[in-house]
Amino acid sequence: MTDSSAWKAARPFVLGGASGMMATCVIQPIDMIKVQKQLAEGAVPSTGKVVKDIMAKDGVAGFYRGLSAGIFRQATYTTARMGLFNEFQKIAKQGQAPGEKIPIWKTFLCGMSAGALGAVVGNPADLSLIRMQADSSLPEAQRRNYKGVFDALFRIAKEEGIMGWFSGCAPTVVRAAVLNTGMFVSQDVAKNQLSAALGKPKNDLYYVEAPASMIAGFFAAACSLPLDMIKTRIQKMKPDAEGKLPYSGNIDCAMKILKQEGPLGFYKGFGTFLIRIGPHVSLTLVTLDFLKKTLP
Repeated sequence: MTDSSAWKAARPFVLGGASGMMATCVIQPIDMIKVQKQLAEGAVPSTGKVVKDIMAKDGVAGFYRGLSAGIFRQATYTTARMGLFNEFQKIAKQGQAPGEKIPIWKTFLCGMSAGALGAVVGNPADLSLIRMQADSSLPEAQRRNYKGVFDALFRIAKEEGIMGWFSGCAPTVVRAAVLNTGMFVSQDVAKNQLSAALGKPKNDLYYVEAPASMIAGFFAAACSLPLDMIKTRIQKMKPDAEGKLPYSGNIDCAMKILKQEGPLGFYKGFGTFLIRIGPHVSLTLVTLDFLKKTLP
C-alpha cells in the first residue's frame, strides 16, 4: 500500500477523531456540569449551584476533571464511529447511479451500526471519564482518585478484571446508536432541505453545513438523553456497605428511575445536556467538514 492509499484509507478515521477531540476541549466544562446534574438523586440542582460547588471543591481545574479520558474517548469512540460511518456509506452507495442520493433508511442503518461499534471501542475511556467526573460528588473516603485515564484503566482492570472496562456497555452502545442515527439522519435531511430552500450547494459551510450541524445537535441530544442517564447511573454506581449494587442492570435502572423520579427523571438536566451535546455535535461536524476541505 502506497503512502497516498494508506492516507486515503485512514483519512476518515483520523479526521473524525481529530474533530471530536477539538470539540471535547471546548465542551468539557459543560459536560462536567451535565454529569453532576445527572448524578443527583431527588431534586435536580441548578446549574448555578453545581458551578458553585465545583468551584468550592476544586476551583477552575474541577471543570476539566477527566479531560484526559474525554480526549482519549474521542480518540477511540469518535475515530471509530466517524470512520466506520464513512466506510458504511461507501458500501451503501454501491450499485447507485453517480450523484444519486443515499436513501434515508440506508443513512439510518449506517449511522446506527457505526455508533454501536464505535461505542464498544470507546467504552473503557467513557467509563473512566464518568468515574473521574463523579469523584467530586462523592465523600472523600469513597473517591477513587484516579490520576488520569491510563491510571483509571489500569486500576479498573486490576480491581474488576478486563471486563470491568465494559461496565455499562449495553446502554452505551444503544445510546451511541441512537445518537449517531439522530445526528447523521437529521444532518442529511437538513442539508438537503437547506440547500434546496436557499439555492446553495450542500458543502456551503456558512449557509448549509453549519446550521445543519446545529439541527443535528438538537436531535442527537433529544434522542439520546434517556439512554445517557441510564448509562451514567450504571457506570458510576458503587456497592453499599453490604456489597450490594444499587442497580442489577439496565432495565432495573430504568424502572427505578421511572418509579422513583417519574418519566421526566430521564430528562434531568436536559437544558445542560442540550448545551453540551448540541455544540459538541455541531463543532465536531463543522470541524470535520472543514478538515475534509483543508486536508484532501
